[in-house]
Amino acid sequence: MDKFDVIIIGGGPGGAKAAKVLIAGGKSVALVEDAHWGGVCLNCGCIPTKMLLGAVAPKGLLRGLERQRVAKGTVEVDYAALQKRVQRYTKASSQTLAKGLADAGVSLFNGRGVCAGPHEVRVTADDGGEQTLSAQYIILAGGSRSASFPGLTPDHDAVLDSTDLLNIPAVPESLIIVGAGAIGLEMADFFSAMGSTVTVVEAAPQLAPTEDADLARELQKLLGKAGRACLAGAKASSLLTRDGQAVLTLDDGRELTAAKALVAVGRKPNTDGLEAEKAGCGLNKRGYVTVDEYLKAAPSVFAIGDINGKTLLAHAAEHQGDYVARQILGLESGAYDSGPVPSCIYGSLEVMRVGKTARQALAEGGQVSVSRAMLTGNAIAQAGGDASGFVKVVWQGDRMVGIAALGHGVSHLVTAAQLLLLGQYSGDRLHSFMFAHPTLDEILSAAVQAPREPAA
Repeated sequence: MDKFDVIIIGGGPGGAKAAKVLIAGGKSVALVEDAHWGGVCLNCGCIPTKMLLGAVAPKGLLRGLERQRVAKGTVEVDYAALQKRVQRYTKASSQTLAKGLADAGVSLFNGRGVCAGPHEVRVTADDGGEQTLSAQYIILAGGSRSASFPGLTPDHDAVLDSTDLLNIPAVPESLIIVGAGAIGLEMADFFSAMGSTVTVVEAAPQLAPTEDADLARELQKLLGKAGRACLAGAKASSLLTRDGQAVLTLDDGRELTAAKALVAVGRKPNTDGLEAEKAGCGLNKRGYVTVDEYLKAAPSVFAIGDINGKTLLAHAAEHQGDYVARQILGLESGAYDSGPVPSCIYGSLEVMRVGKTARQALAEGGQVSVSRAMLTGNAIAQAGGDASGFVKVVWQGDRMVGIAALGHGVSHLVTAAQLLLLGQYSGDRLHSFMFAHPTLDEILSAAVQAPREPAA
């Protein structure tokens, strides 16, 4: 039996980060991955999606300048060439990641890893061969996959999951997207720009269900002006392939048909068959590994990233992986604190948020207010041809607890917003934070200083 200090199951952002920190700290590390190094994020999630959106970004810029009557023309994207570019980039990046880990001294195992005990992992290779590894600690970092519901299950024909859609050989003439979270909205943005007639259907009362309600309302209005059909509060009862077309039936009896449909109704953890219980771990009713305030799932087992269900974001997994590795190395002793978690939805219209929404703050009680600044007042937003949207700050008493934004390019505000929130740069303290001029970042300062009104 091969023995290590730490075994990590999952070679995505969280597992890779933990491995790097641990190996640098002198620990022997085994990293087990059954699909592709870099996980969903690098191979069939965040990175390929952003490369698609980057390719059509000039189309959005041109539309804005055309509305201002200062430019005209066309931008043609070669879809086949773009697909090849994405595949080459992700494959090379995955190989580079694996090589870097191996060169650093991490022992890489290609295969399916399952728990065989509190200190043991059984690895089944692609060729069927098995071996058992043992270690003082195990880190579960297996990530998540696309979720589905009865009646809303991809058949990989006309009804697709996100991986299917990323690899689709041609742009569909029409596309139904069920789910208006980050995945659904980003895919809608890309395929709409490529010429698909897109309809987005969301069961929740608003698009982007985890965001502020007024931001979501403005988002739906702006997407409607751009010609995209968005149905919020519309519950689907079934989605299937009929005569080669995707047919969506809503609870109210309406039927929508398109060449293809995407099921983007969330994620579920990769705990099926993991046998985490053999390592002393528990699962909640949704299948996530339960952890304590130190991200421990059992005395010798940690769970990080999507698999613990705390925050399903690649950078959250990395942050948790770094914390757990440092804890094993004796460099951390306190409970895990994520701080204000940054998140973004990308595309021609972007959503950015750090910290709490107004709805979350109101649920906690106390005096909650908001301040905001419109992007129309920002020179860089105007120069880009689209100054729609706003930045919103959420306050509990005199403390900033959340900053959110909607508009073109607002994802670029996320790090500055996080720093403002962490440092509580408001009032007199804001004067010590110098904003370059002219920048989009200045809109953050305007929002912090704007008059406050009670949150609704």
